[in-house]
Amino acid sequence: MKNYLIIGGSSGIGLSLAGLLKVEHNVYATYHTNKVGDDTIRYFYYEAGGKLDTECLPEALDGLVYCPGSILLRPIERLSSQSFVDDFKLQVGGAIDCIQAVLPRLKKSASSSVVLFSTVAVQSGFNFHSMVSASKGAIEGLSRALAAEFAPHIRVNCIAPSLTHTPLAASLLNTNEKMEANAKRHPLRRVGRPEDTANLAAFLLSEKSSWITGQVIHSDGGMSSINV
Repeated sequence: MKNYLIIGGSSGIGLSLAGLLKVEHNVYATYHTNKVGDDTIRYFYYEAGGKLDTECLPEALDGLVYCPGSILLRPIERLSSQSFVDDFKLQVGGAIDCIQAVLPRLKKSASSSVVLFSTVAVQSGFNFHSMVSASKGAIEGLSRALAAEFAPHIRVNCIAPSLTHTPLAASLLNTNEKMEANAKRHPLRRVGRPEDTANLAAFLLSEKSSWITGQVIHSDGGMSSINV
């Protein structure tokens, strides 16, 4: 039985992942606004940019997953430079803070893994995605750099999903027309489900992926690589 920490484990992909892992492992997860009443998962409060309370964590951690993110799609002329800074603090600074906070615990595991999240938009380039692409592009670079720095004892990988049916993307999928239009954009003709990406994250945390590090893996219904 391993010990895993999910930052942002109370909704969306993080919640789905927590549900998968808790069957066989000890799961510690943070919440911000959505506290989950599940006694089988050890939830505690955390706000990105604040200090992560590590006192409730075990001495050794076998995996860390950082899920918090944002999707603000606007033309660049409607975005301030400060909005880019704030988004970077949430998505990149928050990940760095959490990794630094638990690094001693990750080092005490015989084999630990870190999973971060990017977006299909970094590679593909979409209208009005400048802010999220800038932050997630930094996450991809961070993932590769840390994979090199932490090898061979800690693996670091990044998942780049396409649009996924989570609370974060609610405004983009809140009508049947939007769901259908977004489904048609993907070669597999549907929008992503939280469990699609959660299953991949669980694999990257496990020993089954012990030969994989420094990778950006797309979970995007084929959007980044094929046209149908």
